[in-house]
Amino acid sequence: MCGPMRGAVMGALVYEALAETPEQAVAMAAAGEVEFDPCHHHHAVGPMAGVVSPSMPVWIVENETFGNLAYCTQNEGLGKVLRYGAFGPEVIKRLKWMEAELYPALEAALAVSGPIDLRSMIAQALHMGDEGHNRNKAGTSLLIRILAPALVKAVDDPAVVERVLRFIDGNDHFFLNLTMPAMKAMLEPAEGIPGSSVVTVMARNGTDFGVRVGGLGDHWFVAPAGQPEGLWLPGFTAEDANPDIGDSTITETGGIGGFALAGAPAIVQFVGGTPRDALNATLEMYEITVGEHSAFTLPALDFRGMPVGIDVRRVMETGLLPRLNTGIAHKEPGVGMVGAGLLTAPKACFEQAFAELAKLC
Repeated sequence: MCGPMRGAVMGALVYEALAETPEQAVAMAAAGEVEFDPCHHHHAVGPMAGVVSPSMPVWIVENETFGNLAYCTQNEGLGKVLRYGAFGPEVIKRLKWMEAELYPALEAALAVSGPIDLRSMIAQALHMGDEGHNRNKAGTSLLIRILAPALVKAVDDPAVVERVLRFIDGNDHFFLNLTMPAMKAMLEPAEGIPGSSVVTVMARNGTDFGVRVGGLGDHWFVAPAGQPEGLWLPGFTAEDANPDIGDSTITETGGIGGFALAGAPAIVQFVGGTPRDALNATLEMYEITVGEHSAFTLPALDFRGMPVGIDVRRVMETGLLPRLNTGIAHKEPGVGMVGAGLLTAPKACFEQAFAELAKLC
């Protein structure tokens, strides 16, 4: 495992009280006492290190058309957090609060508000400057508008309501952990379609980058994870960065994130880009996809639907690769976030999948 993944495992074992110290957690994991499995094998997605342990509350997202469910943990915020590989006492304290106070308050609020229409909310956020991956300020704001009245009605203690709303308000990425399972729930019905060359999963674990294709079963096509080009937090440089990590590229797989840069030009400032660069990035993605979203549209392109359905054949034909937005974790366990940036998916994954598809012809 890469550094931030090891750090997140260490923190999760302490959080679950399976280990008393990070050092004991390292020994447990190294001795084979912990079973690991990809989130995607359980209809789930996890940002960055993406560790989901048994006591962590999750969002449940339903695709009402097909009836499938997807899951994701609650977003901790930025900086020294578990998903970036940090595991200090403040990290565990925050996770315990999320389990004991944030989750019950949100559960009570949703019982009052009823299910949230995420497709509509994501569509609105995309019109407000979000791209659903690295920028979720609008989505988080829209979510608060629905949750705040319900929280006031459902939770008797005003101090709890205040703490919950302040936490969400202070975490622009809170909505990311809803866009991710929304895209997962949308994409899963495209799995298992005979002959399909459409990519249903893109994911990375800080060491490898993997894709799965609709017509090729559960097989992962894997290549080394790339190194993002980014904007660094004070005190950090590219030398500190771990390779690309996390399940959050499910957003790009679903046609938002890096595919929606035309609607979120602020993102390209990570690499000194311009609004024209953001527009061109989205236009490129139409060249490697099979369709356009009916619900998610781009005002900058006369409300054209977002490019969706990455086609392995078109990637090989054009030589263009999926554009990705990402956070950047420190390469050593325990440090946390060092920046955010942009990159493309590795070509070798698509070459392998194309070769496998050719065998079916």
